[in-house]
Amino acid sequence: MSGPNLKQNVQLLNSLQISSHHCSAQKLNYFPEKAFINGKWTDSVSANKFEIYDPAKNLLLGSVPDCNSSDLNQAVQSANEAFKIWSNFTAEQRGKVLRKLYDLHVEYKQQLAEIITHENGKPLRESLVEIDSSAKAYEWFSEEAKRAYGDVIPSPAPNKRFIVLKQPVGICGFITPWNFPAYMIARKTAAALAAGCTVVIKPAEDTPYSALALCQLAEMAELPPGCINVVTASRKNTAEVGKAICHNPLIKKVSFTGSTAVGKILMENCAHQVKKVQMELGGNAPFIVFNSADIRKAIAGLMASKFRNSGQTCVCANRIFVQEGVYDDFIVALAEEMNNQLKIGHGFESGVTQGPLINKNAINKVEKLVSDSVAKGGQIVLGGNKCNILGGNFYEPTLIRDVTTDMEISKEEIFGPVAAIMKFKNEEDAIRLANDVSVGLAGYFYSSDLSQIWRVAEKLEVGMVGVNEGIISTIEAPFGGIKESGFGSEGSKYGINEYLNNKFVCMGI
Repeated sequence: MSGPNLKQNVQLLNSLQISSHHCSAQKLNYFPEKAFINGKWTDSVSANKFEIYDPAKNLLLGSVPDCNSSDLNQAVQSANEAFKIWSNFTAEQRGKVLRKLYDLHVEYKQQLAEIITHENGKPLRESLVEIDSSAKAYEWFSEEAKRAYGDVIPSPAPNKRFIVLKQPVGICGFITPWNFPAYMIARKTAAALAAGCTVVIKPAEDTPYSALALCQLAEMAELPPGCINVVTASRKNTAEVGKAICHNPLIKKVSFTGSTAVGKILMENCAHQVKKVQMELGGNAPFIVFNSADIRKAIAGLMASKFRNSGQTCVCANRIFVQEGVYDDFIVALAEEMNNQLKIGHGFESGVTQGPLINKNAINKVEKLVSDSVAKGGQIVLGGNKCNILGGNFYEPTLIRDVTTDMEISKEEIFGPVAAIMKFKNEEDAIRLANDVSVGLAGYFYSSDLSQIWRVAEKLEVGMVGVNEGIISTIEAPFGGIKESGFGSEGSKYGINEYLNNKFVCMGI
């Protein structure tokens, strides 16, 4: 590290010793009207804006810049300049900044959660859990920054020494979804910053405010300008900005969470530069209940997995298979729990468990899937209708039995509060049905047979398996899929490696 850079880094580190509590009385700007580039709040080059609505009431929250490729390229330039500074910080220095971001997430937990509920609609208690998870991402990678170890390799030659260095990939471009607008950004950004990378984030057009809230925390944490940049864009401009992320040669890695279809387009656009990519794509998770299962635990796990965020998660139970010996009893018990536990309403209302779907398109998709199921012989036990309350984006928690493989609901991700139950005969039948899709993110099953547990866990074609457990995501474990659900791991000790290059050094002596 050069003398001037060392002096600058020491000055920055000294400034970071100030306690985050100096800003405890400060209130976040819930709905900023600017993008965040090079540590500054800025309008788009075109000065155009687009509007953001609360999905529960369809009320206007505000407007944000409708950025295009020119804005994106400015953000990349700022990230490039910041990389020259941030990558020269020691791991300990980077860890202290990340720790401060963790402290700020804890301090501003309530406000950050309220922003999520405003823009996403999920119940406030779920938003609070999401901020807890986001905070833990920064805490985890504040510690992992110091553990990005290289290697010394025994040399076969007496006059050579082999070492492997770990170096940051460079500038990273992130395209993130609306269903976890804070945590999906946190899990990527914390790992990237810990490794010494800088980032440019394009948040989902429906939920930009959580990303902009992170920028406010970054200012409080005194993160060097340009380390985090947020470029907001409407649905109209998203394709242009996404393409610019893939094509800009200064961006060395693209990480995307979203649909498989869009992931394939991004991979094609990154291919001409052989750009490093990381994809967390569609799920369509199987949830299997065997005859030996503890039905009470299986229903509790299904309720947690299926109806969290109104069924709008990539790892939620989607294709539910119940063995014929317990099929009828399971449906009766599940219907009772759904009646007792689930309450529809605005996310700020007390006791609400089911908020709105994100927009009208989401409602239309769920209605279409349910209608197709009924037309092909599915029986609705509960729900089955859109709720005409508040802004109209609500759908009743729905239970459908007698689902068959020719129904669209057995093939597509529902992304709604619909539990579609299919009957199966034996273990081989269950594994065949579970694996008969092109994706493989998460899978769940319930059984009390230890031998069966090992067999099924090994045979399910997914990246993550919940055995007698419906909630599996945690920062301490790797999150990622196989097949057309993508590749790469987020979180865990493996997560930081996604942002590091291995450099082999052969030294002659």
